[in-house]
Amino acid sequence: MFLRLSKTRSFGIAGLIGAAILSTLAIANYFIARRTERRHPSKGSFLTVEGVRLHYSDRGEGDPAVLIHGNAVTGDDWNTSGVADRLLQTHRVIIFDRPGFGHSDRPRGHIWTPEKQAELLHKAMRKLNIERPIIVAHSSGTLVALALAARHKADLGGLVLVSGYYFWTLRLEVVLAAVGALPLLGDILNYTISPLLGWLEMPLLKWLMFSPTQIPKRFQAEYSTAMALRPSQIRATSEDDVLMIPAAIALRRSYKDMTLPVALIAGDSDKIVFKQASEHLAACLPNSVLQIVKGAGHMVHYTAPLLITEAVDNIAKDLSAIGHGKNEGISEPARLFQK
Repeated sequence: MFLRLSKTRSFGIAGLIGAAILSTLAIANYFIARRTERRHPSKGSFLTVEGVRLHYSDRGEGDPAVLIHGNAVTGDDWNTSGVADRLLQTHRVIIFDRPGFGHSDRPRGHIWTPEKQAELLHKAMRKLNIERPIIVAHSSGTLVALALAARHKADLGGLVLVSGYYFWTLRLEVVLAAVGALPLLGDILNYTISPLLGWLEMPLLKWLMFSPTQIPKRFQAEYSTAMALRPSQIRATSEDDVLMIPAAIALRRSYKDMTLPVALIAGDSDKIVFKQASEHLAACLPNSVLQIVKGAGHMVHYTAPLLITEAVDNIAKDLSAIGHGKNEGISEPARLFQK
């Protein structure tokens, strides 16, 4: 009897200690996230769409280009890579933080599929009077771009898809992210243990993102690991990872009907999404052109920003040549990558 009481008391004490540790971590991570947001204030403007507060920047003049980022980063990644600066020479450039990333909200009560995010961005573009933009998207952001094209192709000028995931495959990160995306349990982990694990894993993630090239000095200087590892952004990343496979399966049916001009760009040494995904999509789309960049990894927009801006410029020129009237496609797709 005494031993049983001792074990019960020991378990109770251990439980209290565990709860105290988790509570301390949660409070600490909450205040670290708030301090991080103060140190990295928004550089753009805010727009409320269907109750969602979106952070965006809107600069420059000319044919509009809307830039959509991937996971683990924010819209500012397009600035750090140099793509935005190049496009600003001849285009109006609009960059959104996707819901839950950067300074954009991600309200609960919604399943933030790429289709849901696409609808939100479409409404935001209408509010900002963005007509027939060329959508430039990287990594998981390409699923949002394809969802936009599947639902609103008449409102778009074309797509430039970089290092995208387009067809379902078994992926380890989906399994790992599933727990973080769960209600309650995921929140507990995201506010306690997940940020600590994230700090340990981040060097490997950065290596995977850029390998085989070196991590650029500007990325090292401007990228904020602390912003990426806020509990709210960890939740957004986890949810997006979990929704990748069903989104790719759902979108595949629409590929054959996408007559928009599409430029596909991928690195031949991408360790996160293999180049075969882009090759396969190029074979499915009726009006696409593919460029595989030798010696580039997943962050190919850092390796070849000029290639991306040239693709945007050439789509814009072709649209201008046909008077922005119809989206019948480009007669010579190879011109997308001509210099």
